Amino acid sequence: MIRQKSFENHKPTLYLVPTPIGNLSEFPERAIQVLKEVDHIAAEDTRNTIKLLNHFDIHTPMISHHEHNINIAIPKIIDMLKAGENVALVSDAGYPAISDPGAELVKAVIEENFNVVPISGCNAALDALVVSGITPQPFVFYGFLAHDDKTKKKELEANKNITMTTIYYEAPHRIKKTLTLMLQILDDRSIALCRELTKKHEEIIRGHISEILEIVDELKGEMVIVVEGATEVEEEVVFEQSITEHVDEYIAKGMSTKDAIKEVAKIRNLGKNEVYAEYHKK
Repeated sequence: MIRQKSFENHKPTLYLVPTPIGNLSEFPERAIQVLKEVDHIAAEDTRNTIKLLNHFDIHTPMISHHEHNINIAIPKIIDMLKAGENVALVSDAGYPAISDPGAELVKAVIEENFNVVPISGCNAALDALVVSGITPQPFVFYGFLAHDDKTKKKELEANKNITMTTIYYEAPHRIKKTLTLMLQILDDRSIALCRELTKKHEEIIRGHISEILEIVDELKGEMVIVVEGATEVEEEVVFEQSITEHVDEYIAKGMSTKDAIKEVAKIRNLGKNEVYAEYHKK
């Protein structure tokens, strides 16, 4: 489990800075300040980003980070963080790590135990998603679960096979019960519990549900839970025929007994010896 208290440590930080999708006047003051104060800005397209920087009189050096150079850009950014420098990641427009290669960088930075901090303040769900370290897309925003346990259980049961990352909101006095039910119903998945986002006591806790339950009693503030999706399981194929009938069907089509057993074993994903033993019991 990794506990990141964003403003209570002095670790180098990767800031995820959303940029305006059209109207530059919507760019928040905090984002402008961060871009001025960091040591480097990692941009999806430096030619587009320079227009934004010029508009706000930002002169921070830029490096390129896009889908075609991540094998070079990610180690370079990690080296900057190791050297004690702070880096801001921006995309051409909108949230970094959604519909661009930022997610790979976020995971690499988390593995090196540096801070990853969202700069937005307007949308807790997306802020939590991009810094979670969990695959950011596709995702489902669920919001608040029901307050009563019976309905909450039904909701989680209905959601347990969702293979997409799921985002929930929760209040501090219900978080322990909610995580306990998640552990029972969803199994011990990886989650990110993000609390007090963008505030002084911002904390992002990344780990398995069981790990976070161990420290949940000390947690306060409004919370966002980002839950990894279910592992996709292939549906079991149900055969109407018995193994013996299946083998006899292929023998009737002209196959030898040996080849029919081999074919049935392949189709049913069984060992040949298992099919042979079952067939010769008759």
